[in-house]
Amino acid sequence: MDRHTSSLLTVHLVLTPKFRAKVLQGGVAITCERIIRKTCRNLEVDIIKMAVAEDHVHLFVQYSPSISPSKIMEAIKSNSSKKLREQYPHLKKWCKNALWAPGGFHGSVGQGFDVVEKYIAGQKQAHQYNRS
Repeated sequence: MDRHTSSLLTVHLVLTPKFRAKVLQGGVAITCERIIRKTCRNLEVDIIKMAVAEDHVHLFVQYSPSISPSKIMEAIKSNSSKKLREQYPHLKKWCKNALWAPGGFHGSVGQGFDVVEKYIAGQKQAHQYNRS
């Protein structure tokens, strides 16, 4: 992006563990959130809202045109899968090669993104261990 261009690109991402397993609990959920935040910082992707539920993660992010939502998702999934399975051996035993299900959800968000923010905030209330 050059200095004469500005953008406001936002996307709602949802990723799920394989088999929609309820493995994102307690320390795993906290560590998962930390890894995702660090990955986004490294990509220069701003997290507007995040909720880690036991069987899925919601992210609402703002990103630059220099990176695609699929690349953001790919980086988050690969980094978190590797690090979580290293730190929590029961996850590696459960799924040797990858924590996350293939694919995911990418939903571009234009005007009215307050609806997405409220939805994700509602997800966080249902799962008390989540922090924004």
